[in-house]
Amino acid sequence: MDEFPPAPAVAGTSLDGTKVFTITAEENAALCRSTGVEPAADGSAHPIYYYIATQVAMGKTVAGVCDTCEFDVEDGPMMGSSGVRFNAPLMVGESYRVTGEILSLVRKLSRKLGVMDVLTYRLRLHPADGGDALLETDNVWVLPRKELAA
Repeated sequence: MDEFPPAPAVAGTSLDGTKVFTITAEENAALCRSTGVEPAADGSAHPIYYYIATQVAMGKTVAGVCDTCEFDVEDGPMMGSSGVRFNAPLMVGESYRVTGEILSLVRKLSRKLGVMDVLTYRLRLHPADGGDALLETDNVWVLPRKELAA
């Protein structure tokens, strides 16, 4: 790995969003039915909204996150993993905002992909009108660095 330049120093970059994401009853019902379940009677949204809401309302697009990491989105970022910790369920009809940051970007050598950067970032979903985070998610993306291939 000594022959490759280091990964860009992006840890700490803010991903705080300015958009508000609202889970509508119609969209939740369509999503639930597409997965073979009926919408919850208690008004809670399908849990996958943890990912949808945080990705849509974070402060950068996928292309913007890639650009921050000096990676061309056309080279195909890949999701490595996504984990979530819920403090409360997400609710239909409620609006949310996102805070977050990039935790790390680590350059690695993979037998299958060659040189790659592993990006880890954390997003939190808050009620739009303020308050503590209802959930926190850590996402890991793999950014294959084809331009650094041996």
